[in-house]
Amino acid sequence: MIEFDVALGDRSYPIHIGNDALRNAAVWRHAIGGRQVLVLTNATVAPLYLETVVAGLGGLQHASVILEDGEQHKTFANVARVLDALARLGANRDATLIALGGGVIGDLGGFAASCWMRGIDFVQMPTTLLAMVDSSVGGKTGVNLPAGKNLVGAFHQPRAVIIDPSTLATLPRREYLSGLAEVVKIGAIGDSTFYAWLESHADALLARDADVLDEAIATSCRHKAGVVGRDEREQGERALLNFGHTFGHAIEAESGYGQFLHGEAVAIGMLLAARLSSALGRAAQADADRLANLLGRLDLPTRLPQDSDPQRLLDRMRLDKKSVSGKLRLILWRGIGAAEIVGDVDERTILDLLRSAADTPG
Repeated sequence: MIEFDVALGDRSYPIHIGNDALRNAAVWRHAIGGRQVLVLTNATVAPLYLETVVAGLGGLQHASVILEDGEQHKTFANVARVLDALARLGANRDATLIALGGGVIGDLGGFAASCWMRGIDFVQMPTTLLAMVDSSVGGKTGVNLPAGKNLVGAFHQPRAVIIDPSTLATLPRREYLSGLAEVVKIGAIGDSTFYAWLESHADALLARDADVLDEAIATSCRHKAGVVGRDEREQGERALLNFGHTFGHAIEAESGYGQFLHGEAVAIGMLLAARLSSALGRAAQADADRLANLLGRLDLPTRLPQDSDPQRLLDRMRLDKKSVSGKLRLILWRGIGAAEIVGDVDERTILDLLRSAADTPG
């Protein structure tokens, strides 16, 4: 079992990484302070792991909510379903919500927990690689609107993050590859040594080698835990974790939250950000080419669909939460391992980039 903390001033919470962690209730029962527990999961994960988690809740009053799987279900209507379930449970302020699933379940469950009686405890139990290395750590919660992704949400830190890499054995290949995009991002924005390690272990990652995967998850979580500890509310450094996301969220929203998985959209977005950095003279084109090569080796998409509308994508980007005073603020880089916040990027340059990307065969 690998264990370390996310330290937030005078507060902290643990991250536990280990095979069969879900089955070993001794690892996570400490995070449940009251007598009432609601387990939120989805229709894909429930048949695999819900019974395992419920078995660890002996002696507690508990219930479960099972949502449909997919980004399109991260809605206010499903938040209302969770809140109604808490009401039926008679949940008090010391109740706990367990989010068992991927990023959608973690984001929506955390948001519902932040709303119930102005905030109850919740525990993240991510079952996808993307959620393990990214969304389960840091306390960002939210739901989508037709206008854009995660436009409504709150910062609400979990009581604990319980990562069981053995659950990845049941993860569909496409979902697994989507998670690798967020692993690549960690190296791209602030750890060139880790990035080189990923390049040398790309084949092992594709094969889901257990030791290599554990190292990738732990390194990614440690990096994010450090960033969140220094900048919990995204006033500075934490914004760097959004490398590729302004483009990626626009791609997701424009395609209706169905054509691309989150990590797939982020992969395309990271490469667009890298190429924009090159166009602005901030980074060498060779670094963008190196990123394209690694993403390609990991079977991740690197091109916009040819039917993409560049102007509509730019309009979506203006709604992004990282914009300031109506001006785009993007996360670009100086090259691998050196991301930076760049404000007021000329929209004509962005539009030219999107037009070029949309016209590129692929």
